Amino acid sequence: MSSPVQAVVLGASGYVGGELLRLIASHPNFRLAAAVSDSAAGQPIAETFGHLSQVLPGASFVARDEWLETIADGSDVALFSAAPHGASAEHIATALRAADQKQLTIRVVDSSADFRYTDLAAWKSIYGEEHGAPQLLSQFTCAVPEHADKISTPHVGHPGCFATACLLAAVPLMQSGLTEAEIFVSGVTGSTGSGRSPQAGTHHPERNSNLYAYKPLAHRHSPEMAGLAMAASGRKTAVHFVPHSGPFARGIHITLQARLKTAASEEQLRDVYVKAYASAPFVEIVAGTPKLKNVVASNMCHIGVATDGETVVVMSVIDNLVKGAAGGAVQWMNRLWGLPETAGLMAPAPGWT
Repeated sequence: MSSPVQAVVLGASGYVGGELLRLIASHPNFRLAAAVSDSAAGQPIAETFGHLSQVLPGASFVARDEWLETIADGSDVALFSAAPHGASAEHIATALRAADQKQLTIRVVDSSADFRYTDLAAWKSIYGEEHGAPQLLSQFTCAVPEHADKISTPHVGHPGCFATACLLAAVPLMQSGLTEAEIFVSGVTGSTGSGRSPQAGTHHPERNSNLYAYKPLAHRHSPEMAGLAMAASGRKTAVHFVPHSGPFARGIHITLQARLKTAASEEQLRDVYVKAYASAPFVEIVAGTPKLKNVVASNMCHIGVATDGETVVVMSVIDNLVKGAAGGAVQWMNRLWGLPETAGLMAPAPGWT
């Protein structure tokens, strides 16, 4: 592109917001125009995210009513929202109205749950509150990039981190028709998945050297997984999901099990995934079992399969803050602007985190 796209991050002082700032700082086609945070407005970004002091020297957070002042009329804008569930939609609607007045060409990727459902009643039933911008639902598509080659909407709602790891494991299996349309999923997530605000379940003395399930078979992301799996595979899929809190900061490990209709070898199952993700730069099918340290801080998903001839096990690992949130959002934004999908996302995992 002849000039950089102006990047704006809503909810920039949270963990996902911080990851977006880190990725944008080294992106070849995006330039950070505004890191928006009402709670931290006026504060240097480096005070909240010390690790970004070198790449964003002198930059400060701005309030929601200030970010438009940093952008010239007629500019191209990549708007990332890392605002909380239930608040993000209203913030996006306000931003879109303001952008229209300045004749900005704007694309939005939302990392909250606000645009993961096209059905308003479904969203209300799961989140128990009024939607902040129901008039915008038809302008958003929700899917992981690997399962949607082309979309017809200008904006994207990014699936949650658990859903991303689960869908990457589940959809090729559902498409293959080798298994029953019922999956059992156990997932372990790092503490950053709960956000920056301290809670009893994420407090370090509670979580360190500990492992426990929460909301078994009742997690609000289960309907999201089922709906997106059906949309991507064409098969209605029953999802039985048990999430766990792990004693680490970053990453998600998913173990998915399903019953085979007829016996299949590990080689046959691996081939299903190799073919499904042949053109997916951020998905790798590994021999044996995938390991978190090989993907943490990267946009990669590693997938491994195993079978006893009757049951198949699919293991999927991602970084919850990158592939499951900020990295997936940048991947989508690259597409929305016609950029290489890998732009700004090719840094490998550090390995020994």
